[in-house]
Order: sequence, then structure tokens, then C-alpha cells
Amino acid sequence: MKLKHILSCLLVISIFFGHSNLQAQTEQLPNNEFSIKGFHLDLRIQVMTPKALNEFAETLSDFGINTLIMEWEGTFPFKKHATISNAYSYTEEEVSNFISHCNALGIQVIPLQQTLGHVEYILRHSRYSNLKEDNKDISQLCPMEVADNKALFTELFTELANMHHSDYIHIGGDETYLLGHCDKCIAKVEAEGKSKLFVDHMKMITEIVIGLGKKPVMWADIILKHPEAASELPKETIFIDWNYGWNINHFGDIPNLQNQGFTFWGSPSIRSHPDNWYVTDWTTHFKNQKEFIPYARESNYKGIVMTSWSTTGLYGFTWDVGYDVIDMVQIRNTYPLSGFRILIASYAEALKTNTPIHPETFVINYGKSRFGLNTNDAKKLWQFLSAKPELVSNEKPESDAAVLKMKSDYAAIRTLLFQIKPATHQDEFNHFKLMADLRMQYLSFKAVEAKYNSENFTTSQTFVLLKKLDQILKDAKQLDQRFIALNKGFLYDSELKEQNKIRVQAVNVLHNRLSKLK
Repeated sequence: MKLKHILSCLLVISIFFGHSNLQAQTEQLPNNEFSIKGFHLDLRIQVMTPKALNEFAETLSDFGINTLIMEWEGTFPFKKHATISNAYSYTEEEVSNFISHCNALGIQVIPLQQTLGHVEYILRHSRYSNLKEDNKDISQLCPMEVADNKALFTELFTELANMHHSDYIHIGGDETYLLGHCDKCIAKVEAEGKSKLFVDHMKMITEIVIGLGKKPVMWADIILKHPEAASELPKETIFIDWNYGWNINHFGDIPNLQNQGFTFWGSPSIRSHPDNWYVTDWTTHFKNQKEFIPYARESNYKGIVMTSWSTTGLYGFTWDVGYDVIDMVQIRNTYPLSGFRILIASYAEALKTNTPIHPETFVINYGKSRFGLNTNDAKKLWQFLSAKPELVSNEKPESDAAVLKMKSDYAAIRTLLFQIKPATHQDEFNHFKLMADLRMQYLSFKAVEAKYNSENFTTSQTFVLLKKLDQILKDAKQLDQRFIALNKGFLYDSELKEQNKIRVQAVNVLHNRLSKLK
């Protein structure tokens, strides 16, 4: 009992001093400094191991980050709603230990629980069928099911509040594309407007959060599109303006809501559309930091939160009769977060200075300090990162010759990268090399796919295309091994195998199709 008491006291002390340190930092901030220097961690797919989470928090702390928003989704160990926890759900002890670790580092952990859109992981289960806005597109719950929604989120938020010590809970609220879709919602929109439909639901959610002693945080896109009833939301509500490189006030008039007394945080991104396994739009992400972070300062945003999306948040389904969900798979996969330290470092640098970062200068300096490169090799690293990001779109089919030209052009960039010999942190640099080779493999496959889809394709070409696919699959095995070696311990072993399988799924599908033509 004495040992348990001592451990409990130590936990309370670590939490207190972690919170006190953050509070002290906030009180001493200069006028142009963000009180919230945050990072948003997306655990919908690519679930990090507990060890990786702890090490990632340490990295963030070293970079001066004081807030971590955790989109646990199905990885949180809910008790009353264990149905929604998935195969990679953490234990209570793992979550508690992680939060305590973050608090000891001076990082507050804010849970993010979606409450309207992006709730496929809840609505896929028959237990929650009555909450669906649509039986087929189960991305959104119906805001008119007020009593059941309130009961569900009261229980979910109570468990989250009991586990997390932050002053905030993030309630999601973004991309509610089905707003006003079902008959009940259509009737309310016709009578009171779409803004009222959205605000009434989110107000109910905010009141749950405030009742638990927390401040609600929500994505700003929908309230900016439909601001008419915004004044009915509690003034404690904090809106996050997520902007990944588009025009200012992309979603709507932000000063209008600021003038009503609402606080704003800003949110750039280091992984977002069109990033996937084969393309990272490095230049857009650097530019996003260069432009948006200074704008957020000038616009009196009180915080900044970097997002890092592992998926679009959209899902594909295998259905049974009556749209019963048999299985569900995410749309779009990105390279794991393990390969993006350089963008986190540039984000930290952008937070330190009132002047916009200069991406090329930053990368060259990072190459020198992090990898021990000379100036010439550091410039080659910048050439790699600033190469034009291109995906081969099926909406505008390219010829196999055009794809091969794209591959040839990229091969020159790859050659520059492989000429670089880092003196330190080779594993981090090897992520760049693997990304480059995954892109080369992708372009090889897309050239075969383009030939197969051309109007000149005949079955006589089947043997040649199969030989090319055989080579791609053979090369993929080596890439799989490199991926596992670089990410072992960062993701779970079963995830590493799953990600490797997903990456070559299209190759195997085409191979099987062509094999039947022989």
C-alpha cells in the first residue's frame, strides 16, 4: 500500500509540474507567441507502438511542442463502448502511462473524439445503426437523434475526461458533407437553416464537454461555411482554422467569428492530399509553414497545431444485404510518420521566429547539421525534396510512354539522392531512399497499367506485361524488407505486413487479370 501511495503521489506531482510548466510558459509569452504549440497525431491507421509514442513525444518536447492532440479513434480502450475499440486498441495502462510521460515532458494531451462526421468506425457496428444519417454512406451520424447522441457522447467524453488531464477536448466537427441529408434533417434545414442544424448538435456536444470541466475545440470549416447560428455556441469554444496551402479564409470569414469573441488556433499539415505512398508534396508543406504560420501570428491566433494525416478519413466497404458492413478499408495510405522528422523540425523552426522560414535554406542547414553533409550534398537533398510531385491519374489517362518519361525524369532525381553519403542519422536518411524507390516501383507499374488500358492493347502483349509485373513483384519483396527494417518497433509487426500487402495490391490484381488471358 505504501508503494502504491508513493507512486500515486509521484504521478500527481509529474502531472502538476507538467501542467504548471505549461501554464508558466503561457503566462510569460511575448505578444506574438502562440500559447499552444501543438501536434495532431492521427491513429486511425498506422497505429504507433507504445514505445514509439513515448519516443515521439520526447522528440516533440525537444522541439518545443507543448500540446499533443490525439485522434485515438478505435485505439482508445473505451469500457462502456468497447464495441468501437479495434484490434490495435491500447490498454488503459498504456494510455495512462503515455499521458503521464507527456505531462512530465511538459506536453498536455488533448483527446480528439469525432462527434458528427468521420464516424464510420462507430456506425459500422449494428449497435449504433439508429444513429446513421445514411445507410450506405456511414461517415456521418444524424444530428436529429438528439437523445441517443447525447447519451453516447456523454459516456465517451466522460471516459476521455477521466483519463486526460488537459483543459481541452477536441470534438471534431469537420467535413460533414451529409449535413441536411436525411428526411428529418431536410425538414429542419428548410425550417431553420443548415447552420442551425449543425450548431444545435455541436452546442449539445460543447455543453457535455463544458459540463466535464473542459473547453471544447473544433475544426472550423463547417461553422465558417454556415456561420449564421454561430453566436449560439458557447464562447469557450475554440475553432481551428486548418489550412494546408490554399487561400486565406478558404472556408469563410474568420474575422467575423473572432469579432463575436471566439478564439482561433491555426493548423497546417505535413501529410495531406495528394500525399500517398508514392508522392509527398514536400514543397507545398514547406510553403504551408512559411506562409500560414506567420499569418496565424498576425491574425491573433492563440495556438498552432500541426496535423499529419495517415489517411483521408474516407473508407471503402464490403457490403452484405441491407448495407450491413462486412469489412471496411481506408482510402489512401501515406508513408509513415517515421519518415517526416525534417518537416517536424522545420515546423519547430517556424514557431521560433517571427520571420517566415526559407525552405531551401532550412533544408540545406538541416542536411549539414543532421546528416553531416557538405553544401553540395545538402543542395542535392533540397533538389530531391523540391522535385515536382506527380501522380498518374486514371481520370486523365497517360500513355505508357508518358509514364516512362516521368520515370526517367524522376530517376535523375533519385540518382542525386543516392549520391549523398550521410555521416550521421543514416536510418532517417534511408527513409528518403526508400520513398524514392517506392516511387520508381509505382511508375514502373503505372507504365504497365497504361499499356494494358491503351486502345492498342491485345492479348498478344500479355506475356511481356506479365514479365514486367513479375519483376515489379520481385523488387517489391526487397522494398518490403527495407520498410520493415526501418519501421520495426514504430508500427506493430502485423501493421508492417498489412501495409506492404496494400502497397502491391494493385500489382497483384492486374497480374491475376493478365494471367487469365494467357
